[in-house]
Amino acid sequence: MDSFEQLRDDVVACAACPRLVAWRREVATTKRASFADQTYWGKAVPGFGDPNAGLVIVGLAPAAHGANRTGRMFTGDRSGDFLYAALHRAGFANQPTSTSLDDGLELTGCWITSPVKCAPPANKPTTSERDNCRPLLERELALLTNAKVYLVLGQFGYQALGSHLGIRPRPKFGHGVEVEAPNGAIVLCSYHVSQQNTFTGKLTPEMFDEVLTQAKSHLR
Repeated sequence: MDSFEQLRDDVVACAACPRLVAWRREVATTKRASFADQTYWGKAVPGFGDPNAGLVIVGLAPAAHGANRTGRMFTGDRSGDFLYAALHRAGFANQPTSTSLDDGLELTGCWITSPVKCAPPANKPTTSERDNCRPLLERELALLTNAKVYLVLGQFGYQALGSHLGIRPRPKFGHGVEVEAPNGAIVLCSYHVSQQNTFTGKLTPEMFDEVLTQAKSHLR
């Protein structure tokens, strides 16, 4: 039988996409100047959170100097700062920050993952790279047996999850859009928590809090 431990080992060991393997290693070697004294993770990044989660958050891929550096989803960058602060306000996280694997962060009722497990150049994985990762995502979602609500961050995650859940036809992506999957699960859409969206005001803390409130109402 599959397990979270086995899946994690398989994710970390994965080298299915030569372009992504080369990029994650290059970033881990050259580093950003502000992190020059740190040892980068430089491998595929497994999902993180509560295995009994009712809420599953689906992003895009690890950030080059965030999760690719720290080894945890949305950890060590501005996107994570925004996300975990919101999860703390909503009661899913025990603290509002996520800086490293040993910072004491715990999630309750929430799991975070992505369709692509390695940091891609320019934050743009190819469709073939997404498809290479799909078996890992499918195993992960199968293990999350209590999931009732999926919150997708951006259109890439929406397309990957919609395909997995068999949502056809798929309503157009938009912030706040809500879709019921054939299995009865609810898919909620949000703009991605990237700096491009949060710094420009396309996605505000209040907007994201509202989506988390939607999620909590369905979980109840």
